[in-house]
Amino acid sequence: MKYLALVALFAAVVPAAAQQTAAPGRGGRGGAGQGSGVAMDSLRARVLYVSRDPKDLPTCNCERDMAAKRATDSTFAVRSQGVMEFRKVTYRSRVDGLEIPAYLFAPLQKRGSRGHAAMVWVHGGVHGDMTAMYFPFIREAVQKGYVIITPDYRGSTGYGEAFYQAIDYGGKEVDDAISAVDYLKTLPYVDVDRLGMMGWSHGGFITAHTLFRPVHEFKAGAAIVPVTNLFTRLSMKAPSYTRNFAASAGGIGMPFENREEYIRRSPVFHAKNLAVPLLVHVATNDDDVNFEEDQQMVYTLMALKPDLAETKIYVDPAPGRASRGHTFSRRVNPETLEREDSPDQIDSWNRTWAFFERTLNPSRGASGHQGR
Repeated sequence: MKYLALVALFAAVVPAAAQQTAAPGRGGRGGAGQGSGVAMDSLRARVLYVSRDPKDLPTCNCERDMAAKRATDSTFAVRSQGVMEFRKVTYRSRVDGLEIPAYLFAPLQKRGSRGHAAMVWVHGGVHGDMTAMYFPFIREAVQKGYVIITPDYRGSTGYGEAFYQAIDYGGKEVDDAISAVDYLKTLPYVDVDRLGMMGWSHGGFITAHTLFRPVHEFKAGAAIVPVTNLFTRLSMKAPSYTRNFAASAGGIGMPFENREEYIRRSPVFHAKNLAVPLLVHVATNDDDVNFEEDQQMVYTLMALKPDLAETKIYVDPAPGRASRGHTFSRRVNPETLEREDSPDQIDSWNRTWAFFERTLNPSRGASGHQGR
């Protein structure tokens, strides 16, 4: 790859340059250690290097990912039979017309015109997708009367190399998720005045971004263990994490290279714009979105939006199958696709359903009376 050639060049050139800078009587200016004459460690340079060239974006294992996506499609179709309506749909992103695939779930019996509240559920992962592990929670939502649409926004896996490399972390992907509303508007049984958004991890990041925009169409949202501050996040992750997107979107690079853009793409800095209710649940033993990052969102909302934000910090909840507390509320048996409840998972979902019951009123039918 291109960066390997650059590393070799750096390894050859930098030591000599450093020795020249360290010559007697030449005091270095700038950071500590400048002019020390320390030789470049080529292996460390390779680990630390982050390219801004789109040609250096990581590639997907596309055949494997597309096979996994077909399996997910099949699982959703089979598991939904007799339980809820299921469709694989597409719509166009408002920002540039890119076609976005999504799953749609709805009650089998409709209540008539505008009879159902609806939610956009946003999956996590820098390169992730909506998987069958969300099935029991989607089923619960539909049983409560919601219509659920789950976009696989740009950068998601399972749709080939070009879609994978179209990743735009904190940028156009947010518009992709918001644009699911346009599809919901085509469904006569959806009440567009009762729209919510919910996401986990990177999906919580997109949810927060959406609700912190000055103008949007949502009445409430829930961000569970959300990414919140990219300055904090990238300082706690290896450069390999940043390589997934630093060369995308025209080459946004790293935070020190593009400070204003990273501020724009970090939702915690825009919390002052929140104008609708938002629920945020975080875990102290989160090994993905570390608590040191998430507490910034919780404390900012408590300070700026105490009347709109409903937050809870779960102290060392029973871990999920990945990243300990990061998946504490998504404990699902991969074979049965049934919930594996812990006390904290039960509590989190009870609070979440109660929150959306208050804000979206899913029990209300088309006539304004309580549905059955």
